[in-house]
Amino acid sequence: MAVDYTVIVLYLAGMLAMGWWGMRRAKSKSDFLVAGRRLGPAMYSGTMAAIVLGGASTIGGVGLGYQYGLSGAWMVFTIGLGLLALSVFFSARIARLKVYTVSEMLDLRYGGRAGVISGVVMWAYTLMLAVTSTIAYATIFDVLFDMNRTVAIILGGSIVVAYSTLGGMWSITLTDMVQFVVKTIGVLLLLLPIAVVKAGGFGEMKAKLPTTYFDPLGIGGETIFTYVLIYTFGMLIGQDIWQRVFTARGDRTAKWGGTVAGTYCLLYALAGAVIGTAAKVLYPKLGSPDDAFATIVKDELPIGVRGLVLAAALAAVMSTSSGALIACATVANNDIWSRLRGRAGSGERDHDEVRGNRVFILVMGLGVIGTAIALNDVVEALTVAYNLLVGGLLVPILGGLLWKRGTVQGALASVIVGGLAVIGLMAGYGILANEPVYYGLLASLAVYVAVSLVTKPTDAAVLANWRERLAGRGAPELVSEPVPAHQ
Repeated sequence: MAVDYTVIVLYLAGMLAMGWWGMRRAKSKSDFLVAGRRLGPAMYSGTMAAIVLGGASTIGGVGLGYQYGLSGAWMVFTIGLGLLALSVFFSARIARLKVYTVSEMLDLRYGGRAGVISGVVMWAYTLMLAVTSTIAYATIFDVLFDMNRTVAIILGGSIVVAYSTLGGMWSITLTDMVQFVVKTIGVLLLLLPIAVVKAGGFGEMKAKLPTTYFDPLGIGGETIFTYVLIYTFGMLIGQDIWQRVFTARGDRTAKWGGTVAGTYCLLYALAGAVIGTAAKVLYPKLGSPDDAFATIVKDELPIGVRGLVLAAALAAVMSTSSGALIACATVANNDIWSRLRGRAGSGERDHDEVRGNRVFILVMGLGVIGTAIALNDVVEALTVAYNLLVGGLLVPILGGLLWKRGTVQGALASVIVGGLAVIGLMAGYGILANEPVYYGLLASLAVYVAVSLVTKPTDAAVLANWRERLAGRGAPELVSEPVPAHQ
């Protein structure tokens, strides 16, 4: 294992070094929160794929393949579909707004007053997403070093908090690009073919497993529908995803770079399901499906390769964790704390605000580590996060982008009713039930439409400013920049 340990230690040291390098580039608020909005297609695609494909997509995706076969790909597949939909239909408009948070977009569209409430909902979602990613360190470090759960969470979480605090989005972007490469090599190019060969090839896999393992819909239509509601729609509105869209240097980068990342997610989904199916052939009686990834890596891969694949799993967790952490801190500072202090707005006070955002990442990071140590059930925490996000914010966000008659009163009512409905229904049906997100979303939609229709339409000046921003004009960052002579 010495070679494997060396690979992991070098990888972790590299993450910290990139955090330090990123700190030297983060000179302004825009640099720190959205990498200066300067990412080109290659880096944008790699980092977007890295953040959406986390520990749940890697370890959980293989586990679903172990349990259901090829149809276990649906969870990660719906994540890819959501990213494709966001990139093709919405990303260019989102990038042109030149804001930092989803709540700032809601304020622009509806004329203010939606920010704090929507910010609280988004903060709860990003916090739980960061917590669940941080908990996953325990699984990986247990395989690597037989490490105590608490120590593993502190070690992994501290590294992510350190490089995120140092350089903000620049550090996270650089580390995510490396993590994207490591995941591609470790999972797609090494683990996938080795697992299939060790299982005897597809012919042997089909001979040893029930036919349901090769049924594309074997996981069940209702489960697939729930995945679409939670993950596909969740991709459209999450602060962690939008904050990456804001890093694109232009419309084409946001659209086509995101499309490449979404397509990559579809391939990653299929790879995870195939690896899990191969693991079922090799280890038919594992205690838990989520043990499939660690078991096949530990028992079937050669020295050195094993370290690289475990680094790939660690990369998957770290990319999601760091993305959720900076999103959580951005929302807490810009949408909640600044507004409560009466300093709302997306204007540039770059040099003054870098330090404040850095402090918020550190504080939120320590909170995430502490919560991860205290919490045990990852699935329930993640379900609560996505139910709140989709039930409370999907309708007012998409409504604002697609329906000009929507009003701030309708948006606020939708957030409140949808969020409370989801919480109440989870208490009644159970956290893991499908009904809370179904009925919560319907309640949010009904209230949004009804209240918007009976209240005064959004002020014409607000809508005019909204249209200007969607067209890429009038943004605070652009106003202060000189206009080239040829324009």
